Amino acid sequence: MHGGSPWAAYQGFTNDRSVKQKQLSEGTLRRVFSYATGFRLPIIAYLLLLVTDSILVIAQPLLFKRIVDTAIPHSDSKQVTYIALAIAGISILSALLGVFSRRMQSAIGEGLIYNLRTQVFDHVQRQSIAFFTRAQTGALISRLNGDVLGAQRAFTSTLGGVVSNVISLLTVGATMFILSWQITVASLLLLPLFMIPARMIGGRLQLLTRQQADYNSAMSNQMAERFNVAGALLMKIFGNPKTETKMFSEKADRVRGMGIRISMSNTYFFTAIVLIGSLATALVYGIGGNAVIAGTLTLGTLLALTALLGRLYGPITALANVRVDIMTSLVSFERVFEVLDLQPQVVDAPDAVDLERGASQVDFDHVSFRYPTGAEVSLASLEAIALPETRTSNGLTLKDLSFSVKPGQLIALVGPSGAGKSTITALVARLFDPTSGTVSIGGHNLREITQESLHRCVGVVTQDSHMYHDTVRANLLYAKTDATEEEVWQACREAQIADMLSALPDGLDTVVGDRGHRLSGGEKQRLAIARLLLKAPDVVVLDEATAHLDSENESLVQLALSSALQGRTSIVVAHRLSTIRAADQILVIDDGEIVERGTHEELLARSGLYADLYNRQFLESDQVEITN
Repeated sequence: MHGGSPWAAYQGFTNDRSVKQKQLSEGTLRRVFSYATGFRLPIIAYLLLLVTDSILVIAQPLLFKRIVDTAIPHSDSKQVTYIALAIAGISILSALLGVFSRRMQSAIGEGLIYNLRTQVFDHVQRQSIAFFTRAQTGALISRLNGDVLGAQRAFTSTLGGVVSNVISLLTVGATMFILSWQITVASLLLLPLFMIPARMIGGRLQLLTRQQADYNSAMSNQMAERFNVAGALLMKIFGNPKTETKMFSEKADRVRGMGIRISMSNTYFFTAIVLIGSLATALVYGIGGNAVIAGTLTLGTLLALTALLGRLYGPITALANVRVDIMTSLVSFERVFEVLDLQPQVVDAPDAVDLERGASQVDFDHVSFRYPTGAEVSLASLEAIALPETRTSNGLTLKDLSFSVKPGQLIALVGPSGAGKSTITALVARLFDPTSGTVSIGGHNLREITQESLHRCVGVVTQDSHMYHDTVRANLLYAKTDATEEEVWQACREAQIADMLSALPDGLDTVVGDRGHRLSGGEKQRLAIARLLLKAPDVVVLDEATAHLDSENESLVQLALSSALQGRTSIVVAHRLSTIRAADQILVIDDGEIVERGTHEELLARSGLYADLYNRQFLESDQVEITN
């Protein structure tokens, strides 16, 4: 039964009262109710169960009154037996109603959580890559967990509690007033004494709970940062175990201390509630007992009033703070809606068509691009540090670029760091849309084709290819879920990694570890190339795929790349001489512009920026190759 326990009375006071001043966005309530439509019948049935259960609250005390005032004085054993059976039957019925209502509450709540989580997950994964470069992963997870759970309470505990407490308050109050309005009024005079400690200690607990959450967050952040592979590696290389343990113990000590303070505050609260409840019971017995002696009140009525008294204060105190409970749930909904309302920057046009396989000519037509600001792609509430933008809105990364890559050609992009090379490759994969101009594949503007079909035709290998914490097989099948075993091994052979995988005890079922850290850099790159080959794209984009590899791994990766690039249109951010010399055309990018274009020999003959880069960056590598 709702509202009958001290915990129910206390629960409403632990929420953040600041939500009382919160102004909800227009249309929030309408959107909230739209989620209820899918659970209309279960919600109605749930509320009916709560109403029935609330009405049963008064049945047992009234039966107590009858058995004391009527059955026992008349020595009617049969009536005593019937009433006792009725009390037992009501208890069983109340228990069954509690089980059914809890089952329905869980079904409604978990159903809502499922719908919200899947909707938020689907929406977030469609955001542009710029969103993920700014948003904090933990904040996103919080929206999927904490705020979704808060929203769920609006349809379960909050809604059920309000209905149940209102019905209980009306039925219990009316019954007590009918039995004895004098005792009812007298008992209500103690209500302020009941609510004062709840509000005082509730406010203190609210502050302590927030501090405990902050301390827990700091402790969890240290664990999360130190216990992932990259963080653990940094800790092993530069860290001091004693210092790390000391830092953690200090955080854990604050959590421990706060837990003790919260525990004692809870003890003070419940002690005060029990004390005031006992005073109220003493008051009722004092007034009612004298009334029984005077003959103005029956003993059964006194027992019924005492039993009902315990079911009166809980609903009153819970309803006194119901606005905070409701607003807390609605604010959680609004925080979820905040994410759902953030529109992805890269979306399919309403009339987008599929890009046919085989389309491979890439064209840049007067393309300019600037990276979006935080306000355009993200939410400040999802960023751990959201500083004001200092970059001007017209700061272009690419400026009026035009070039074509014909089917089967290999084009190399070279230039100083920050010139815009990786940005060009990102536009080909449509990780971003150009600010002006068009990027086309097979004569189709990328804005006019579906992203799904584009990603089937374009394959990308980056400098640090990511692997999920799963098996080799799962990471490869991510590119082609229906690939056969032979297709997987063929891709591995072409990527020069089959021998290494065959030598592993678990073969393709070997777990690669977090971000693929159980593999060497060269192995991870070759596995990424195998994944690319399994996908069999028409256009290949390589963003410094051989950077930071030793000579042995570089040669293996280059062999793998020769298979990956064979017969495909390729755009390569060049790092090694062999890739540059094999290019049909080299584009020299500087400050977002194409300053030179031509073959390796042509550009060297011009003695321009390319020749300068070659002499400064590639000459030493070239000499090593000649020596070897």
